[in-house]
Parts: sequence; C-alpha cells; structure tokens
Amino acid sequence: MKRLLIIGAGGHAQVVADTVLRMRDAGADIEPVGYLDDDPRLSGEIRLGLPVIGPLASINAVEHDALVIAIGNNRTRRMVYERWLDCGERFVVACHPSAIVAPDAIVAVGTVIGARVVVNTGAIIGANAILNTGCIIEHHNRIGAHAHIAPGAVLGGDVIVGDGALVGIGATVLPQRTVGEWSIVGGGALVADAVANGAVVAGVPARPLRH
Repeated sequence: MKRLLIIGAGGHAQVVADTVLRMRDAGADIEPVGYLDDDPRLSGEIRLGLPVIGPLASINAVEHDALVIAIGNNRTRRMVYERWLDCGERFVVACHPSAIVAPDAIVAVGTVIGARVVVNTGAIIGANAILNTGCIIEHHNRIGAHAHIAPGAVLGGDVIVGDGALVGIGATVLPQRTVGEWSIVGGGALVADAVANGAVVAGVPARPLRH
C-alpha cells in the first residue's frame, strides 16, 4: 500500500485529504499518513482524522512512498513541487471518485482533481495542477503545469490555459481561447478574448485590470 504524505494543512489541504480518503475507501491502494506544514501552530492537530506531523523540513523523518501538494498558491506550489521532484520524491494524482475523467485524457503527476469535476476527451492536464470542485474541462483543453481551475469554472472546447494561471470561481472561458501563463481570471468572468501572459482580467466580458 502506498503511504501518502499531504503537503500543507490548511483549508485546501483538508479538501485534498478528503479526496484521498474517498479514494482509499473506493479501493485505491493508498493510505494517507498525515500532513506536513510550516505553521508551528498547526503541529499536533488532527484534521479529518490525520495528524499534522510537523514542518516540511521533517519529511525525511516520516516514512512515505509519495506526496501530494495541497497548497493553493500556484507559485508556492510550483516551488515545493520542483524542490522535491529534484530530490527524487514521487507524486500521485489525487482524483475524487465522483469526478468524471475521459479514458483518453492525460493527467500528469501531482495534479488534484476535486469532487464532481469533468475532464472530457482529448484533454491534457499538466503536472501539479488543481482542478477544483465541480469545474468543467471540455474536450481537447490543455491545462498547464501548476495552474488552478477554481470551483465551478467552465472551460469550453480547445481552450489553452498556460502554466501557473488561475481561472477563478465560476468563470467561463469560451471555446478556443487562450489564458496566458501566470495570468488571473477573476471570479465570474467571461473570457471572450485571449488573456495575455501575466494579465489580470475580470468582468463580463473580461477586461484587463493590470498586467
């Protein structure tokens, strides 16, 4: 059985823990052993029946086979992922049993797929991404590494989301549009035109707030 460490112990980490526990209950060959988090106030707490074991630096003292990074901030999540990937750590895909993922979709390691997410045919999901609760990734989307598609967001067919981008809660991206690397699409926005790398857009239709 694969012993799994959860990196982070905040609110998002508990959502990830619930996903992993549901996977285990559905027959997946994994067993979460607890969280690592650098906030000393959390050490020793029990969350969803799992202990906050200690800071990230204590990773070598905890027996484990793989990691899942449960940190919402995209840049921080990338930094942690790359650091431990270089150290030879292994990562799992955490996919809630209620998610619907097309058999031909490609999902890279470290990605978290939340409850009731839909990933349709031909989609490609990069490493260490978050597909959060109830989002829809339509056919032939390409989601970059370390990106975050927030709860309830809907991406039409053939959408490209660059590395590290955030598509906010309830946002809609029309088919064949591109959301640039490390950009932010505000909650509830309607993306009708391409979003530039590093841009922040919001509104219906989405317009740049800053770059």
